[in-house]
Amino acid sequence: MLTEKRSVLVMLITLNVIFIKKMMPFPSANSVEAVLFDVDGTLVDSDPLHYLTFRDMLQEVGFQGGDPITEEFFSKNISGKHNEYIGAELFPDWDESQRQKFLNDKEALFRRKAVQSLKPVDGLHKLCKWIENRGLRRAAVTNAPRENAELMISIVGLTDFFEFLVIGSECERAKPFPDPYLKALEHFNIPSSRAFALEDSPSGVKAAVAAGLSVLGLTTRNPGQELIDAGATFLIKDFEDPDLWNALES
Repeated sequence: MLTEKRSVLVMLITLNVIFIKKMMPFPSANSVEAVLFDVDGTLVDSDPLHYLTFRDMLQEVGFQGGDPITEEFFSKNISGKHNEYIGAELFPDWDESQRQKFLNDKEALFRRKAVQSLKPVDGLHKLCKWIENRGLRRAAVTNAPRENAELMISIVGLTDFFEFLVIGSECERAKPFPDPYLKALEHFNIPSSRAFALEDSPSGVKAAVAAGLSVLGLTTRNPGQELIDAGATFLIKDFEDPDLWNALES
């Protein structure tokens, strides 16, 4: 347990050093070659379902003495983070097999509920049509487990839209490190100055900024100021937001 706590501390110190960066300017529309999407909270407003699933399952195992977690706790400690980190933070005294079983059960429950409850963020298909019409490369870059990501992409009808899917846990380091976004840029052989990312969590924004990308922060659930503090270039409510289209058409 002491070794695990030291590992988490080292990671947090490393993050504080890595992510002291300036926000990146938004590229001009005629210079963009690729658009990189987060999945949870960006393609679909999935955080409420993740929150309820975590809340109920954590209460069942007596987390916080059985008191339900708040949405504020979820936003600060869970949203946008990969499961290995979440497990270590929530259950430092559990062994790895216990953590993994809990998280696998949580994701399975989330998937069962997702089919009936998740819908695309407003304006998503309008933006995807704009991207397709310009022949831009597109990838989904997420900390979600592969089964979750593929399901959510299917639910919103974008299985054939994305050329590449990057899963954080399949990289050397997941978000908030830049590795998943760097993997997407390397796949397309495109510099970060000719792409931008769409993210809804501070963890995701930090990852994209650390990869040298301009980031549009979606305020679907997380506080806008936290996204700005993480380095978002500017904020949009959804994909119908006039600020998004002013930037794309300028």
